[in-house]
Amino acid sequence: MAIVGLTNAGDHQLPHHGKSRAVDDEAAAADYCLKGVRHLSDAGITRLPGRYVLPASDRPGASVCISTGCSARVKLPVVDLARLRVPTERAAVLSTIYTACRDYGFFQVVNHGVDSEAIAGMLDVAARFFELPFPERARYMSPDVRAPVRYGTSFNQANDAVLCWRDFLKLSCVPTLADVVPSWPDSPADLRDVASAYAEASRRVFVEIVEAALEALGIGDGEDGVIEELATAGSQMMTVNCYPACPQPELTLGMPPHSDYGFLTLVLQDDVEGLQVMHDGEWLTVDPVPGSFVVNVGDHFEVLNYTTSAIFNSYHRTYDKPTCTSTWN
Repeated sequence: MAIVGLTNAGDHQLPHHGKSRAVDDEAAAADYCLKGVRHLSDAGITRLPGRYVLPASDRPGASVCISTGCSARVKLPVVDLARLRVPTERAAVLSTIYTACRDYGFFQVVNHGVDSEAIAGMLDVAARFFELPFPERARYMSPDVRAPVRYGTSFNQANDAVLCWRDFLKLSCVPTLADVVPSWPDSPADLRDVASAYAEASRRVFVEIVEAALEALGIGDGEDGVIEELATAGSQMMTVNCYPACPQPELTLGMPPHSDYGFLTLVLQDDVEGLQVMHDGEWLTVDPVPGSFVVNVGDHFEVLNYTTSAIFNSYHRTYDKPTCTSTWN
């Protein structure tokens, strides 16, 4: 499959010195792309660099990206944790969880107990991190995909043949927050306090959702010990994603179609849509619900399908702006 060359790097502003400098310009273009999409967006490019252009068969198309009203939409099933805590309503909520996992692999959680100030603070500090000058963000760049603190672009910018229109900051939350927070970025000055408070609060939601999902599947935690295993041997990774304005969104994706590796993912979106789920062979754009968490089933949770005969479908992609996710595996 043909991919547009790196020399098609946009109207703005990689230096051009004529054909004799073609090789040097390609190298400069490659370096420019590897600094990430926020760097490109801030530079004001008007055409997509070649390394971000997907093969024609993989592109989202103009109907999705240019006019999102033309794309199919979905309101995910809503799980109200306040109702889950009421004994007479618990069974109905568990039924909603089971059906949502079976039909979508996704649902939205409301009344989860995470303070609105914690949510707003997390979205705010995430936005301010990506507004930092590139050299400040670049301190945390690493080719090691297992690094406990890692800033980068795409999935693994050193190896990806086609880059995704996404920058990210990954923050490990294990073995304990006390162990890892000192290694997190110290700018913005409140990032460590805000992000650690959010990580702790969202983990409590995660545990409650896992307990409910296991119950919905008819898997008692007693002899299985899934919750205990997650608490003692599991991991928690917080990933802050940034999807800035893209000059040609019909040619690329923020994240390609994939399922998540871990157990469950809690996604905190801002008010800019961009998450899509695969349902009945069609990509559906998820309507954001302010203050809610989007929960999707990861590969590890899906293994439980073999004991329950439930069908979990958690294939998804993104094409738009910032989200903040917390993933446990």
